[in-house]
Amino acid sequence: MMKKNRTVNLTKKKDGYGINFNAMASPCEVLIQTPDKCLAELVGQYVSHEVWRIEDKYSRYDTQSVCSQINTSSGRNIAIDEETFLLLNFADQCYQLSDGLFDISSGVLRKVWTFDGVSSEYQHFPNQDDINKVLELVGWHKVIFDKQSISLPSQMQLDFGGIGKEYAVDRSILLAKQHTKRPVLVNLGGDLAVTGPRDNEQPWQVAIEPPDCSGVEHKQDMIVAIKQGALATSGDARRYLINAGIRYGHVLNAKTGWPILHAPRSITTVAPQCIQAGILATLGLLQGQQAEAFLTEQEITYWARR
Repeated sequence: MMKKNRTVNLTKKKDGYGINFNAMASPCEVLIQTPDKCLAELVGQYVSHEVWRIEDKYSRYDTQSVCSQINTSSGRNIAIDEETFLLLNFADQCYQLSDGLFDISSGVLRKVWTFDGVSSEYQHFPNQDDINKVLELVGWHKVIFDKQSISLPSQMQLDFGGIGKEYAVDRSILLAKQHTKRPVLVNLGGDLAVTGPRDNEQPWQVAIEPPDCSGVEHKQDMIVAIKQGALATSGDARRYLINAGIRYGHVLNAKTGWPILHAPRSITTVAPQCIQAGILATLGLLQGQQAEAFLTEQEITYWARR
């Protein structure tokens, strides 16, 4: 296994400190508004270690993770703890709410899809037979779990990637609140949350990177002001492929195995918790052309960019 970069860098900011580290294939940052360097280092240590703990526990790439133990169980019952049960329960709720469109067992479709941001002229573009073979291994309804254990059919796999990073943001915010009353922002690769407003009730100013638009120059970030809660973005800015002039984003319909077409390039949502914001953004993308109508019905703040 490749050695992981587990270093934390502390930098002085105008009105506090920034802590930077890498986790979950993303650049991560903690901003804390305080003149106390020792406090900033402490918060940075707690947050980074918690994010790495969650990464190690639920990464499908780590052969020692809980996720890998489940995926290699060959139909046997695998013991789970309360944290894993709660994540599985949340995944089940998302599956039910999306009418099966969101399914953490659909990650196995990566066997036939490669979204690397280039034309598929240099790779094999899946046909229906390719997809049908893998679809036999997709189906959350086939997974059996309770508070003590989980079992899934042989060769099926789970992927916590759709909820893991957002969950780590929420856990980090809870830890930060336990150790300081100073304003803190936790940003894991663009999914973020704050403990509250900055000093003097000022909002945090957050830049949202625009979706990649071929041929469009001078793209500008969107600036969002946030005083409480969380913000998450889902889109296909970097994970897509182009075949016969058609762009296919990485968000897949778990029922058909094909990418969702006519969805916004990017959706950003605001919610009390990051895991809620993240799933709402993903569910919005899964609605395709009806994304904005779906998000409006949820009565949440969102930005959809096509």
